[in-house]
Amino acid sequence: MQRRPFVVTKLGQLWRLVRESHEQPMAGVSRLPELVTPEELGVTFIGHSSFLLQVGGKNVLVDPVFSKRLILLRRQRRAGLLVKDLPAIDLVLLTHAHMDHLDMASLRRVVRATLRLTGRAPEVVVPKGVEDLVARLGFARVHEMEWWQQLEVQRLRVTMTPCRHWGARMFNDTHRGYGGYVVESGGYSVYHSGDTAYFDGFREIGQRLKPEVALLPIGAYFPDSYRAVHTSPEEAARAFVEVGAEWMVPMHYGTFRLGREPMDEPVQRLGAEAGRLEIRERVRVLEEGETLRLG
Repeated sequence: MQRRPFVVTKLGQLWRLVRESHEQPMAGVSRLPELVTPEELGVTFIGHSSFLLQVGGKNVLVDPVFSKRLILLRRQRRAGLLVKDLPAIDLVLLTHAHMDHLDMASLRRVVRATLRLTGRAPEVVVPKGVEDLVARLGFARVHEMEWWQQLEVQRLRVTMTPCRHWGARMFNDTHRGYGGYVVESGGYSVYHSGDTAYFDGFREIGQRLKPEVALLPIGAYFPDSYRAVHTSPEEAARAFVEVGAEWMVPMHYGTFRLGREPMDEPVQRLGAEAGRLEIRERVRVLEEGETLRLG
């Protein structure tokens, strides 16, 4: 008897977000990617939780979403890079099965674009239980991982990290896994947390893997019940301190209307908290298409 009211409530919330997502024109511009040398690290923010990582001479996409719509929900800001402008992609990392992170249309386009450039498809890494969603998208190989497992792929070391979230794509496929990743190569290490609430695992991730750059989510935290699966800006800043990375790049804000907070509030609150913690110079808020370049 309780299942139907829950589903009705969730559908009502979703419809309100869909309606609001069409109220304003889409903002932002797409850029050409800034390519770095194999001895450098490049972290390019595409939008939402999507990144292009250039590490160890390899090109890695994390949670690539280039579509203007996720079914009916429309982006608020354009993707910072276009698929046609990407370099050949060696590896794709997917943190979980939610549609704003695993977008099948975008993945098919990435595979086709890389095939045109090199004649070979990229490989893909997914949490355990997500393999069936990507098995027929054309990837050269699909790797499944669980928390703390390590994988050597494309001359990169990939570690799947724990988080506090959920992995179902619909309502009833709760067997699907979820997590973040640390990617290491060439003396560089990048941590993408995936979607997560604040939890006591950030310090352990930092102690075990010592990432140099932490990509951490700051949006979709209001109403407060959303913080069961998402961090607030203040919690993301605390997570950054506990991870111990040198640089923080915020994500999961501004692209899709997922929470009830104003779209520009997450960055403002993150800036205020970074100032309070005296870490402002270590927080890099990237515009879509902008690259943090180290080396």
